[in-house]
Amino acid sequence: MKDHPKINFGKTGILLVNLGTPDSTSWLDIRKYLKEFLSDKRVIEVNPVIWQIILNVFILTFRPSKTAKAYKEIWMEKENMSPLRYYTQRQTTKLREKISTSSIIVDFAMRYGNPSIKSVMEKMQKDGCENLIVLPLYPQYAAATTATVCDEVYRTLIKARWQPSLQIIPHYESEPLYIDALVNSINKKISEINWQPDLIIASYHGIPKKYFEKGDPYHCYCQKTTRLIKEKFDKIPIETTFQSRFGPQQWLQPYTDKTLETLPKSGKKNILVICPGFSSDCVETLEEISIQGKESFLKSGGNNFDVIPCLNDNEDHMKLISTLVDRYIIRK
Repeated sequence: MKDHPKINFGKTGILLVNLGTPDSTSWLDIRKYLKEFLSDKRVIEVNPVIWQIILNVFILTFRPSKTAKAYKEIWMEKENMSPLRYYTQRQTTKLREKISTSSIIVDFAMRYGNPSIKSVMEKMQKDGCENLIVLPLYPQYAAATTATVCDEVYRTLIKARWQPSLQIIPHYESEPLYIDALVNSINKKISEINWQPDLIIASYHGIPKKYFEKGDPYHCYCQKTTRLIKEKFDKIPIETTFQSRFGPQQWLQPYTDKTLETLPKSGKKNILVICPGFSSDCVETLEEISIQGKESFLKSGGNNFDVIPCLNDNEDHMKLISTLVDRYIIRK
């Protein structure tokens, strides 16, 4: 047809997805971000009617100020963005440089905040992506992280008239390149410090214990990652802990903060922390661990404390990410 509208087609889209970040450290932007995040039924599994009352009347009245303070501690002023967004953008740029062609489009989205999964997927479709490969940047699958990314992808596709083929990479907790990258990061940090660690804490984001009891495999994946690290690195003992608990219910244990408080009393006064479940440094690693965790550990009698950076956009990590997505690219 002569009047047929121009349609782009025949391309593959690679979509990296991370948790998200507020647009700024302002109270309103923090509140907006927290409202979206804490309204997710995958994240908070309680009666939604009761929860919305608690969330809107209490939590969103008081918590934004506390959260804003934490973000201000780690906000990148020059770039005017959070470290998580900064490193996710750099990962996307470097992946483009590695694998982009005229038929492969690489972009990123956030599950909460901007850019949204919906907006980026719609742009990819307009640009001609008939095939979509989604990589949630969570090495260890959990319903509250990977599954909710999938939910949002599916919600977007439900409304699409022309749906692409879809591949979602659900987890990579035992990928050899991932384990090697973590071990290399440990060795690098040890070469930079002038003291001998007594112990390495592998701190993962926690989830409520009841989620695990309902069948969430997250705890098992975290333990598997630590075990595989220990198989390749046996110079210093490594223990798994869980951080970032929220609310009164019991979460996966041992808790990172409580562990850091008690370690000096047991003679372990020189500690390294690695956070294998975080693909980019963020408020949980830079503020909760590097600032709060260090302060608590030293106040409890510790001598030396350091945190191994997340893999961020380092070369080992980019090799891993490009390898993961390359498996699903259909080359003609």
